[in-house]
Amino acid sequence: MTQALGELTPEQALRHLELLFTRRPDGLLQGDHPSLVPGPGDEVAETRPYVIGDDVRRMDWNATARTTVPHVRLTLADRELTTWIVLDASASMDFGTARMEKRDLAVGAAAAVAFLTERAGNRLGAVFAGQGPGDHSPGGGPYGGRRIPPRTGRRHLLAILRTALERPRVAPGPPAHHLADALHGLRVLPARGLVAVVSDFLETGWEQPLKTLARRHQVLAVEVVDPRELDLPPVGLLTVVDPETGRSREISTHTRGLRERYARAALEQRALIRQSIRRAGAAHLRLRTDRDWVRDVVRYVETQRRRAGGGAA
Repeated sequence: MTQALGELTPEQALRHLELLFTRRPDGLLQGDHPSLVPGPGDEVAETRPYVIGDDVRRMDWNATARTTVPHVRLTLADRELTTWIVLDASASMDFGTARMEKRDLAVGAAAAVAFLTERAGNRLGAVFAGQGPGDHSPGGGPYGGRRIPPRTGRRHLLAILRTALERPRVAPGPPAHHLADALHGLRVLPARGLVAVVSDFLETGWEQPLKTLARRHQVLAVEVVDPRELDLPPVGLLTVVDPETGRSREISTHTRGLRERYARAALEQRALIRQSIRRAGAAHLRLRTDRDWVRDVVRYVETQRRRAGGGAA
């Protein structure tokens, strides 16, 4: 179920992801956007007659009284949807010590969002944020990285995932574009939609742009984590490199006090990331490279469905 994407060719990886999210028997199927964020949105677009399975909390009593037929409110989430995937492609994502690297887990998360929002008329676009100074890919510019305009169709969806799978590795050092730049570049989107931000959120400066984006759009922050970012094993002298700056340092992991301080600092960092995402008004999903990430996505979707009251998607 969770075969490492890095062990597959791009064609095999695309096929693997497509099968995972379009033929699963446990309900994780395409066209299920309301299961990605808490609730289907609150901006009313129009109404339609009630059908069995609709959430009764969305009853439009004015329309019901006027027509004498039960009606429910439709929100923008019920109509054609534009989804943007902001994929962190910085050097810190090219790391992993468990089942897969964070870059592969990020592609899996992007695939989950893409297939869950795929339905007739919906459009998908992407921004690859944080690629290094040597990135001169087309579509780059003032948006914080390479941008792929939103379009409809399975072929376009798979093309975005292929681009994500084939993106080059980035040498340690300051990126040409930051995650904050990518988020800032999406603030002027013409219509309300869904923005999924897939990152380890180890950079700084993304908090306010995320909050600004969440004021107009539904935002899902997918945080990807590797276990070695949370604690250090006692493996002796270790050279560690900060991928965002390129600075290196040798540390003795045999020192118990150092390992304990590292673990405390890591927990505080992750707690701060979680708090910042929640304060921004975004939904939050954490995935780890040492866990069954597909099962975690399924659990998240089921939880959102329960919170939405079990209405039809």
